[in-house]
Amino acid sequence: MILSASRRTDIPNYYSEWFINRVKEGFLYVRNPVSVHQISRINLSPSFVDCIVFWTKNPLPMMDKLDDLQSYPYYFQFTLTGYGKEIEPNLPDKRKTMIPAFRELSRKIGKERVIWRYDPIIFTDRYTEEYHRKAFQAIAESLCGYTEQVVISFVDLYAKTKKNMQGTHMVSVSQRRMEEFASELSRIARTNNMRIAACAEELDLSACGIERSSCIDQQLIERLIGCRIDAQKDKNQRGECRCIESVEVGAYHTCRSGCRYCYANDSAGRVKENCRLYHPESPLLCGVISDKDIITERRMKSLKIEQMNLFDLVNE
Repeated sequence: MILSASRRTDIPNYYSEWFINRVKEGFLYVRNPVSVHQISRINLSPSFVDCIVFWTKNPLPMMDKLDDLQSYPYYFQFTLTGYGKEIEPNLPDKRKTMIPAFRELSRKIGKERVIWRYDPIIFTDRYTEEYHRKAFQAIAESLCGYTEQVVISFVDLYAKTKKNMQGTHMVSVSQRRMEEFASELSRIARTNNMRIAACAEELDLSACGIERSSCIDQQLIERLIGCRIDAQKDKNQRGECRCIESVEVGAYHTCRSGCRYCYANDSAGRVKENCRLYHPESPLLCGVISDKDIITERRMKSLKIEQMNLFDLVNE
């Protein structure tokens, strides 16, 4: 199985102690966000976990814990944008802290295992196309040699996102201008020795030199673990998403970054309330188990294809 840690919250930034404790104990609990009294028990044995995909805007709290992950293949999706505090209020300074953190993580685990995400791209009266182009170029030049790939996406206005983005004066951009802008980003990425891909975009940007990305990426995972895996497309994601199936271990309404574009939080008050229930020794992230909860062991299996097949023989 592949673990997603996490699309719902920033585990490396805020819950790395909890996650490492779970790894050491060998299991964790995940509450079903739709049916709240259903809890899955996830076995974290390395014999079942083929790869872990971390999503973060700040890996620094996890940096001294990476040795505890030696039994697992893993990689990071690291979001690094040009927004200021009015959009990303609780993140450290990008130039002074986050770009050096990206480089440090890359040096520790290898540039193939740190993917830069410049997303979501939002156009406002301040964050214009020219602003984004300059910010993207500055970050790309700073990360040249520290990553192999950059992923972009344009903001999707979910109901929560629309609510949180009120007052930012968002500006719509025509398809032609968006394609011209994307072509500029593609050129900058290539100049800095990076492949560029778009995440779950309806708009086909292949003519701009931008491929479609898979954040839970079968090809990258097979490269990291040294064998093929038998994986299916994740049916729980949007139709445009190309990710393979994974087991999500995070919880909604628990990320303290406070990003205005976030779809995983609906209010700062709810996040604060949930975070009061966090304990790094608990098997459940930000919650308590009640008498009404039903805990079920989730059936786990490795996706590795251990035996050589005709494809492997032809490609030797």
